[in-house]
Amino acid sequence: MRKYKIMKRKEVLFTPEEWEAVVKRANSVSMKPASFIRRIAVNGSVNIYNYPELTALMNGMRIIGNNINQLAKKANEINSIYAADYEKMKEEYAAICLTLNQYVSTLPSGSA
Repeated sequence: MRKYKIMKRKEVLFTPEEWEAVVKRANSVSMKPASFIRRIAVNGSVNIYNYPELTALMNGMRIIGNNINQLAKKANEINSIYAADYEKMKEEYAAICLTLNQYVSTLPSGSA
C-alpha cells in the first residue's frame, strides 16, 4: 500500500496581474495561494466564517480532542483502559463535532 495518495499535478499560467489578484484574495481569507486555487477549482467558492463568539468553543473542542489522543496514547503504553471505553469517548467527541459543524454550516457566511 502506498504511503501517500495519488496526486495529479497540473500547471496553470497566470499573468503578473492575475497572480497578484489571486494572492490578494488568498490572503484575504488567510489561505496559501495554491490551497485557495484548489478550493475555488473544486468547490467554486471559499466560505468565510468570522464568528468571534464561537472561537472559545472551537478552541475548547480542539483541547478536548487533544486530551482524548493523549489518553489513548497513555492507555496504550500502560494497558489500563478498555478499548471499548476509548471508542465510546471518541464516538461521543465525534458526535459533538458533527453537531457543531452542522450548526456552523447553517450560519450565514461571506464568500471570496
